[in-house]
Amino acid sequence: MTELKTKANKASVEEFLSSVPDEKRADSFTILEMMKKVTGEKPVMWGTSIVGFGTYSYTYASGHSGEWPLTGFSPRKQNLTLYIMPGFDRYEELLGKLGKHKLGKSCLYINKLDDVDQSVLKELVALSFKEMKKTNG
Repeated sequence: MTELKTKANKASVEEFLSSVPDEKRADSFTILEMMKKVTGEKPVMWGTSIVGFGTYSYTYASGHSGEWPLTGFSPRKQNLTLYIMPGFDRYEELLGKLGKHKLGKSCLYINKLDDVDQSVLKELVALSFKEMKKTNG
């Protein structure tokens, strides 16, 4: 079995976010502060480009296991990616109020914070984090 490359490490979150291109930097620091308040967790770098909050362990039916943040985000070249680990099935109403976004399985993609209602985004992150804490101890 291959080992997961993206792991928590001691790299500086602030240094990483300071290196983000100008057009995403301010939004990244805003998301950082929002997630710190919502989760009560200290931000930790995962790999070279993910800022995570909290940790949970998982094991798939295949036997593959690992650890991953309960929530987090990554300022990607194309967009800001927020990790909503429970997925989106139970958040359809909130997503309808959020604003311009795209979804992956557990990824919420936004171009910039001005495209979304930040209070709805905060609620979405808070609810998903609470759900992950509840189901993963």
